[in-house]
Amino acid sequence: MAGLKSAGLLLLAMAATMAIAEARTIVVGGSQNWRYGYNYTDWALKNSPFFINDKLVFKYGPPHNVYLLPNLYSYLKCDFKGAKLLAGPSNGAGNGFEVVLNQYRLYYFASSNEKDCSNGLMKFFAMPLPRWQ
Repeated sequence: MAGLKSAGLLLLAMAATMAIAEARTIVVGGSQNWRYGYNYTDWALKNSPFFINDKLVFKYGPPHNVYLLPNLYSYLKCDFKGAKLLAGPSNGAGNGFEVVLNQYRLYYFASSNEKDCSNGLMKFFAMPLPRWQ
């Protein structure tokens, strides 16, 4: 019974922390930025959870870009049919390009330049959670 009480208190503390948290601005890849050869799936797992209204900032140089892929199949196969270009090669300079995770849905991000997605690991997905306020 004491274990259940402790677990309940822990969940209550977590909920309270989440309720007062504000949207974060997160640089994709941290100090590595958005580049070929960095494992962004691993990065996303280490930086999750993401929440609705968090901002992802993509900083990169040419020839990279940022696409929003339409589904899991496209993500797994690095298939850009039906994908939406969010930012071209010149949009990642300076302060970078921001994407606001403003919906409760899966976001599949990737770079389409040559083998960026498949060999370069330049892809990840994010599922922003709602904030309890």
